[in-house]
Amino acid sequence: MKTTKFVVRASRVGTAAAEYVQRIDRTPIQMTTNRRQALAMGRFTAEDAVRSIRNSRYHPELVPVQG
Repeated sequence: MKTTKFVVRASRVGTAAAEYVQRIDRTPIQMTTNRRQALAMGRFTAEDAVRSIRNSRYHPELVPVQG
C-alpha cells in the first residue's frame, strides 16, 4: 500500500507562477518554484503549513503526491 503525501502549492496574488513549500522549520516558511525541491509531508503537517501561510499574500492548496 502506498502512502499519500502532500505538497503545498501556493499562488501569489498578482503572479502566474506557483510556488511550493520547501522548508517549514523557519519563520517565515521558505518557498521554491521548483516542485522537485518541494517538501512532501503528511496531511496534518501540510494543513498546518497551509494555515500559517493563508494569512499572507499567498493562496495555498494541498496537492497529493503518491510516494
